Amino acid sequence: MSTPVYNRVALIGLGLIASSMFWAMKRGGLAGEVTGFAKSEASRETARRIGLCDRVCDSAAEAVADADLVVLCVPVGAMGAVAKEIAPHLKAGATVTDVGSVKRDVIEAVGPHLPDGVHFVPAHPLAGTEHSGPESGFAELFDNRWCLLVPVEGSDPEAVAQLRALWEGMGANVDEMDADHHDLVLAVTSHTPHLIAYTMVGVADDLRRVTDSEVIKYSAAGFRDFTRIAASDPTMWRDVFLTNKDATLEILGRFTEELFALQRAIRTGDGEHLHQYFTRTREIRRGIIEAGQDTAAPNFGREAPKA
Repeated sequence: MSTPVYNRVALIGLGLIASSMFWAMKRGGLAGEVTGFAKSEASRETARRIGLCDRVCDSAAEAVADADLVVLCVPVGAMGAVAKEIAPHLKAGATVTDVGSVKRDVIEAVGPHLPDGVHFVPAHPLAGTEHSGPESGFAELFDNRWCLLVPVEGSDPEAVAQLRALWEGMGANVDEMDADHHDLVLAVTSHTPHLIAYTMVGVADDLRRVTDSEVIKYSAAGFRDFTRIAASDPTMWRDVFLTNKDATLEILGRFTEELFALQRAIRTGDGEHLHQYFTRTREIRRGIIEAGQDTAAPNFGREAPKA
């Protein structure tokens, strides 16, 4: 059994990321005790039933008491209120982190509430599925995925190093990034693609000349992947777009320009433009596979449908 990175970890919010963190910490012996709290009583009862967390508490204050690490696993729009609630109950020397996919807004919402002597090291694991809730987590979620640490001004280097050790222990690759750059990168790689997926599924729903049964029955892989993305937690994604507004709008503007150029090429029969564009974008896919962030297996590694 390895030496724990933290003696006590508190998980505030018990959805996919928090539950996966718990199972990954248990797998690696990374925490002495893990406490947990969820706002929903039903989620707390589910967590107790499945053995998620060593101790499920009925208040956030109880969960964070004497914790060495507190992880905010709530939607980004709720981070500030939760930080304000737990602030009086944090022990001196504790580290507070989060798993939100927006960083500048979270830093501005959480930082002012934290007392002196408590370290704040924002983070973002780039891992997930379309599932949510306490029962959705699994220990392998972070294996060979990236976790970005976003230290704030004055972050204690030892606190940053300790959090890095935890994420590496849970199987993640770890890098550090500035908050504003993080938000721009994620607008490209995650936020805008989600918005496009939501839009395409919405278009299919609105296009009455194609029936719902045809959309479902004849879904090709491209649309099927859009529906998987669009099945993600609506509260989380609403908050992401409202809190990363500027970067998302910038990338969405660039996307619109590219889309108009492709539209023009199709209208004018400019096959050379289309071929060059698709050849260039194909290289991005190859790079993702070479980096080990996806598989080149047929059907994206999905199991074949059972006969």
